[in-house]
Amino acid sequence: MEDTQIIELFWSRNESAIQATTNKYGRLLHSIAYHILANHEDSEECVNDTCFKVWQTIPPQKPVSLTAYLGRIVRNLSINRWQEKHAQKRFGDTEILLSELGECIPSNETVEQEADAHELAEFISEWLTVQSQDNRILFLRRYWFGDSVKSLSLQTGIAANKLAGRLFRLRQDLKSAMEKEGIRP
Repeated sequence: MEDTQIIELFWSRNESAIQATTNKYGRLLHSIAYHILANHEDSEECVNDTCFKVWQTIPPQKPVSLTAYLGRIVRNLSINRWQEKHAQKRFGDTEILLSELGECIPSNETVEQEADAHELAEFISEWLTVQSQDNRILFLRRYWFGDSVKSLSLQTGIAANKLAGRLFRLRQDLKSAMEKEGIRP
């Protein structure tokens, strides 16, 4: 089923929209959640919560890209769940993943910074468009999908230490581009 058809099902409040979404995107959403949470039960709950949130937000929202819309929701729900479960603790891969980007991306902990977060997202999207396709894919696989450097190394056939260096240079380039635009980390 096409995304536009699924969105129309949501707009007409047809409950089969949830099943269609789960059938088409369930594995992707679970994968995103699992890379953050490393727990199948919590990941399943985030996928279910995503479907519920989409049911609540479409309408009035009419996303241009259903994949991106769903991905953003499940990712945010997963990060929130991870933070709730690990408050006052430091945990492995997800903590490392978030801290790597934390060096160059400002925090958006207050409501007033919501607009800044939107502008930042647009800036990062624009920055990614000038990167090579390999660098875009690497950046997104690491920082959006949460793939580990080891996993990326196996997928690409490039040594993990070389990928780590490349990711470091990408983060430095992003930080430099942000500073040129007056965006402070």
